[in-house]
Amino acid sequence: MATHEVTFPIADEQEILKLRAGDEVVVQGHIIGLRDRTQIRIFDEGQEPPMDLRGAFLLHTAPGVKKVGQGAARGADPQEQRASPAAPSEMTGRPVPDPAISTTKYEPVCIGTTTSARMVRFTEPLGAQYGVRAICGKGGFPDEAIEPMRKHGMVYFAIVGGAAALETTQIEEIEEVAWEELMPECLWKFRVKDFGPLTVGIDAHGNSLYHDVQTAAHKKLEELYAKL
Repeated sequence: MATHEVTFPIADEQEILKLRAGDEVVVQGHIIGLRDRTQIRIFDEGQEPPMDLRGAFLLHTAPGVKKVGQGAARGADPQEQRASPAAPSEMTGRPVPDPAISTTKYEPVCIGTTTSARMVRFTEPLGAQYGVRAICGKGGFPDEAIEPMRKHGMVYFAIVGGAAALETTQIEEIEEVAWEELMPECLWKFRVKDFGPLTVGIDAHGNSLYHDVQTAAHKKLEELYAKL
């Protein structure tokens, strides 16, 4: 087992390919938080995410947060949410703020993880369409995720369950919130420092700790049944 420090978003695929199932990882940089409803909006309803997911680390979460100040949230109108964040104003030439990005400021209160398995169907399109490089949540991914992660150079990080209080201290700031009307299943951009340690549960080479545990457990059960 090796230990790594990785900064997200990832620009060089080799940073992911060097990780092997069972390795320990500490994360720096930025993490994007999302959950079921967020991905349903993207893939089932066809709305482009207002945050850049290329090279991203996605955390399955619906965080507990505290609103700070009197900022006004925008973006409830689906037509507005399709606006491009980089589209320049014809009058000023400056970028027009994306109305899907909230102007409200939030502070983290308790940011834990939610069960990943029910969101496994989004693994393939997240890698193929958006270049996501890492996913993390509670409970791991089933074998269905192994091939998409191998094909698109992705990893799944295992995180210690029940340690949300510690993980929250590793989030320095909530920098952006998008699709605020989905609260708490918005898109969240977290700036983190020393996030983890995490364990590589599935690597980009077709290896899965979850598969290995299931295989070993079934073998043990067969041995026990044979003794009955």
